[in-house]
Amino acid sequence: MIGRRQSRVAPEIPTASMADIAFLLIVFFLVTTTMNQDKGLSLHLPPVGETKEIREKNILNVWINARDQVAFFENEQLTPVPFAELKGRIEGRLQENENLIVSLKTERGATYRTFVDVLDELKLAGATKISIANPEE
Repeated sequence: MIGRRQSRVAPEIPTASMADIAFLLIVFFLVTTTMNQDKGLSLHLPPVGETKEIREKNILNVWINARDQVAFFENEQLTPVPFAELKGRIEGRLQENENLIVSLKTERGATYRTFVDVLDELKLAGATKISIANPEE
């Protein structure tokens, strides 16, 4: 028995069920993973073409300029309002006039973040009637 060679079987990993395992893992991760979706702004828009005549005393014009500064537009004059005081001033105006409609208008250069922050402050102050005006061209 000298010099007899034994044929060795090379070690091999069984891969027949590897595709099944990979598929099950993919399905598991697809089912258990959640996707965060932005909800956006929750605004209820009126039907198209519906317009109403509003008295000037029931409208408060809030203006955001291109430098993200907030101001009230009253009596043909801009009155700057510090952002920290915005909620308090809106609450005061709403107590004076319960029919107050806040008209929010921005310049083209204003940032979206400031626009949303002002909208949030208006809602926190209790303003339920908010009009978003088109920016000037």
